[in-house]
Amino acid sequence: MPKTREEMLALLNDENALENLEMLLKTEKLPPVARDVNNHIHTTYSFSPYSPTAAVYFARAAGLCTCGLMDHDSIAGAGEFLAAAKAARMGATIGMECRASFANTPFADRKLNNPDQKGIVYMALHGVPHDRAVELNALYAPYRQKRNVRNRKMVDAINGMMGKYGVTIDFEKDVLPLSNFAKGGSVTERHLSSALAYRMIDVIGRGEKLVKFIKDELKLPISGKIEGFLLDEANPHMMYDLLGWIKSQLISRFYIDATDECPDVRELLALSEKMGAISAYAYLGDVGDSVTGDKKAQKFEDDFLDELVEYVAGLGYRAITYMPSRNTREQLRRVRGLCEKHGLFQISGEDINQPRQSFVCQAQRDPEFANLYEATWALIAHEWRATQDPEDGLFSARSIERWPNLNERVKAFARFGEEMER
Repeated sequence: MPKTREEMLALLNDENALENLEMLLKTEKLPPVARDVNNHIHTTYSFSPYSPTAAVYFARAAGLCTCGLMDHDSIAGAGEFLAAAKAARMGATIGMECRASFANTPFADRKLNNPDQKGIVYMALHGVPHDRAVELNALYAPYRQKRNVRNRKMVDAINGMMGKYGVTIDFEKDVLPLSNFAKGGSVTERHLSSALAYRMIDVIGRGEKLVKFIKDELKLPISGKIEGFLLDEANPHMMYDLLGWIKSQLISRFYIDATDECPDVRELLALSEKMGAISAYAYLGDVGDSVTGDKKAQKFEDDFLDELVEYVAGLGYRAITYMPSRNTREQLRRVRGLCEKHGLFQISGEDINQPRQSFVCQAQRDPEFANLYEATWALIAHEWRATQDPEDGLFSARSIERWPNLNERVKAFARFGEEMER
């Protein structure tokens, strides 16, 4: 009898995940491989229901032909992710999402792509050569340690705010066990929010009790969609739905600004070049109805996007990454036009970190975004070629000399990627 999603997830999050993957690939009926790709999947090494192996399996179960690792401040899951992708016969790309300080730029006091803090930018180091992943993760260990100093302060802030309701959490007992920090993973605000969500459900209760507490005690708004989810006492995703609400409405009350855990943007760009990775600014754009349910309607870069893209290109960013499902067609056409104008590689990725999200980006199937499939195969080729020879990467001097035009270079690398997978 076919296993349930929960049964498969338990097997793939087990310590014998890769062995269990081999078994499931033989026993479970999987759909044909389609054209879909995703370059931005989080795992348990940052925050996600999915181990690296589980992420690969559920990407394959959704019909994807490639999958991409993208954890916060960590790339410790890369080895397992690549091994799982090989077993599943999928193309794979690995990277790390990190935060850069724009304090020493003209945008220091502006909200960029970070909902919680001005002057701090989320960026991605895509296409990390496979032989550099361990080194990159080790180099980032001090930043993960510094982040935990702030995490502990935020736990204190949570307890100061929620203690009067009998809702308190402990960093060592409640937060760390939700993470893979001991294995080189990171601890993020989502881990804190998750620990708080579990504790609220435990103390306050589910369903009407929880919704009433939010409205009457905390006196905070809740969207009709999230309220409906929380009113369902049998909801298997209750914690994730409550976590989304915490990220949207409550985090601002306990958030403490990140400082020394966020390197200067120039330092991170230099690190990316040293690793042979492809640095990408993560375009967010003004938000209306949040796809993931954890972002309020608010403004980000759109009012000054032309100026910003010109600036990041001048700093040395190689690419811009964006999600076709998250933005309007007008927003996407604008950012794509700016990429073309400033010679920036375009990368797509649907941010997967909770169970309600689909691994498939339906919006990307529009023929207008055909270049994003090509870009994914170019990323894969870049990783393999740069792993074998650092001078053969997508942005190496040798490759630029051979294909001076970025679009032509991407097409050539995409052909290499598809040929290697075949």
